[in-house]
This record gives sequence, structure tokens and C-alpha cells, in this order.
Amino acid sequence: MRVVIAGAGSVGRSIARELLAHEHEVTLIDRQPTAMRVAQVAEADWLLADACELPTLREAKTDECDVMVAATGDDKANLVISLLAKTEFGVPRTVARVNNPKNEWMFDEAWGVDVAVSTPRIMTAMVEEAVAVGDLVRIFTFHQSKADILEMTLPEGAPLAGARVGQVVWPQEVVLACIVRDGRPIAPSVDDTLEGRDELLFVTGRDADEVELERLLTTGVSSPPGATPDPVWSAPAPGDDVPS
Repeated sequence: MRVVIAGAGSVGRSIARELLAHEHEVTLIDRQPTAMRVAQVAEADWLLADACELPTLREAKTDECDVMVAATGDDKANLVISLLAKTEFGVPRTVARVNNPKNEWMFDEAWGVDVAVSTPRIMTAMVEEAVAVGDLVRIFTFHQSKADILEMTLPEGAPLAGARVGQVVWPQEVVLACIVRDGRPIAPSVDDTLEGRDELLFVTGRDADEVELERLLTTGVSSPPGATPDPVWSAPAPGDDVPS
């Protein structure tokens, strides 16, 4: 895979090193001579120029790259770079760094951004995920598809503890993607049993009802308050066959 990275600061260089370690081709672009620390990422191609200008992107052969990473410390520059990469050079995938969370709303397909990475938001999600039990936490949003990755640690004694995955009727556009138990990821099958302290990872579509999902996980029913509860699972009756 060929990747062009605009912004050769500590973030850009770190991304470049990781990609090179996985045997990808990397070009680093920066307009500041002080950022040209070529010896630190010697395997990459380097270009001293402004990535917001079309001649620079042509020189970097952006039209031949698979991914453009806009990793500068300037949100305006990252938006312009993403837009040019997508509209002028047809780059299949753009990833943009969000420096100021207040600007995150702009980092979408209208500006050519496929994936926006906001370090403050990710750190907040990681803090919530680390301390919250029984709360649904959004870990990541895919800006192109609007799909989300959500996480909840199932409390001890939760209504769904003891239920088999196949017995639970998940809300529409909600997929249980992984169960993490004792640090071990499990690809859930219909016969796997949910346990207290399980970390559940969900992928949800743009129209998924997160309130319904959280209600289901915390109360065991999917009906809203005031409505007749619809149990989403029931324990097997005596004599029923129970998968081993």
C-alpha cells in the first residue's frame, strides 16, 4: 500500500514508522525545514513543500496513493489537504487529524474526509471505557458510513448475564461483534453465554437506537418505560435441551 502523509511532526513520523514496519510505501510532506528529520524515518520519501498546494501533491504522486493522511497541527490545512486528495486526485481513503475538538463537525465527506481522528475524543472514550461498568460508551465513529463502535462492560448480576447470545434479540442495525473475557477476545456464536464483567463490543448502523440498546443491556427488556415489557430472552424450561 502507498501512503502519503502531510505533516512530518511527531505524529506524522510515528505513523510513518508504523506503516514502514508493515512494509508499506510512505511519502512524508512538510513545509517547515525544521520538520525534515529525515534520519528518523530514513526509509520514507521526503518532500519539503506545502501539501495544501496542487503542485506539491502532484510531485508526491498523490494520484497513485491508496491513502492520504492529513496529520498537520492545523485543522484548516488538514481539511484542505483531504478535500484536494479526494476531489483532485481521487484518493480512495483519506484520514485526517482533528486538533481542536470544536472543529470535528467539519471533518466529514463534504470536506473529503473518510476517517477523522480526534485524539481528545479517543482519550475521553478510553477513560470512560476504563472506569465505566454498565454504561454504553462510543469508542469510534466511521465518518463515511456513520457506523459506530460501542462498548459496555456487563455488570455482575445484569439481567442478560447467563443468557445465550442466540436468545437475545438485539435492536435493528446492532451487531455484537466481540466479547472480551479475562483479556481474551471471543467471536460470539449463538451458543456463547454472556457473563458479568464481559466487555461487549458492538458495531451499529447509522439508524441504530442506542437508547434501546442501553435499555436492553441494563434492564433485559427492549420496550420503553410505560410500555409492556417484552423480554428479550428467557431461561430454558426444565427438560429443555440446553447446548453444552
